[in-house]
Formats: sequence, C-alpha cells, structure tokens
Amino acid sequence: MVAIGVVPSPAHAAPTGIPSKSTAQTQLNALTVAAQGSMSGYSRDLFPHWITISGTCNTRETVLERDGDSVVTEASCAATSGRWYSPYDGATWTAASDVDIDHVVPLAEAWRSGASSWTTSRRQSFANDLTRPQLIAVTDNVNQAKGDQDPSTWQPSVTSYRCTYAKMWIAVKSYWALSLQSTEKTALQTMLGTCSS
Repeated sequence: MVAIGVVPSPAHAAPTGIPSKSTAQTQLNALTVAAQGSMSGYSRDLFPHWITISGTCNTRETVLERDGDSVVTEASCAATSGRWYSPYDGATWTAASDVDIDHVVPLAEAWRSGASSWTTSRRQSFANDLTRPQLIAVTDNVNQAKGDQDPSTWQPSVTSYRCTYAKMWIAVKSYWALSLQSTEKTALQTMLGTCSS
C-alpha cells in the first residue's frame, strides 16, 4: 500500500453542496451548541450503508467513481482500476482497496449530536447522503485514524484543505440539524478563518 509518487492534484469530482465561506459562517452561527451526547445504544448497523444507488452500484462504488480519475468498473460496479487523490493527506492511489469512503461527519459523532433520536430510515439517508458534502474518497488508514473524532481533535494533515473540510462539516451538521460542542465550534471557526472565500 504505497502511494504513487505523482504530483497531487485535486480530485476531478468532489462532493456537491460545499458552501461559500459566508454561507458556512451563517450556518455555523445558527448551529446549537450542546454537551456531547451519550454513545449508549450506538451501533454502525443503525446507519444502514452502503445502499444501492443505481443499478448494481452502491454508495461506496458511486463515490469511488465520482471522486476518481479514469475509473474502470466491472459489470457488478466494483472499481477495477482508476486513480484517487486523497485531499486529507495528499496521497494518490491506484487500488480502490486503498481508499475508504469517509463520512465527513462520522456516524458515531452524528449519534452523539442528535441522530440517536432519529428513525433508522433517517440514519440510512444520512449515511448515504450524496447531496451534501458528507461522503469523500480518502486514504483508508487516514480515515481509520480519524475514526469518530470531530475537528477539535482531528483535522486533515493537508492544511490547505482544512477550510474546505470545515465548510463540508458545517454544511452537513446544518442540513441534518445536528448539535456541536463548544470546542468543535471553536475549531471550525479557526479553520473557517483560513478560507479566502
């Protein structure tokens, strides 16, 4: 699992719905600050994913195709080749197995921020959301290291991507009406401060 020594370039396709700095600021200001909720009762199984999106293609396969370059898929929709640039760490991969689809706002974080009271159907919609900037192809071990952390304890190592990451996080929390902690809000405000627009 070695990244190819190619000059990094942003993915040709990216999640939709990334707001402008001013929109993200308005959304951040409107979010409810609250103490982090309990993990009691949490299970990833309560957020059914990956679901079929089109034909035989599931959410993971759809994001791999969207976020990659020259992606070739087999009849079952699995990516057999392509090139993926991970904006979190700047690595480029040519094997889909080296790429995870990150939930920008992790499922467990959503649970602690209000999703524990949702229906399973709503959690499924959240876990497979292709309309907001909630799903992105990234290096697998970077995604695993991020785990369920919020921006107060984890941010992309590529500092130039932190503005975009903050805008994505805020847009998702805003749309899904999830709360945030004061430390999380402070971190997001700092990251948003690095944005030019």
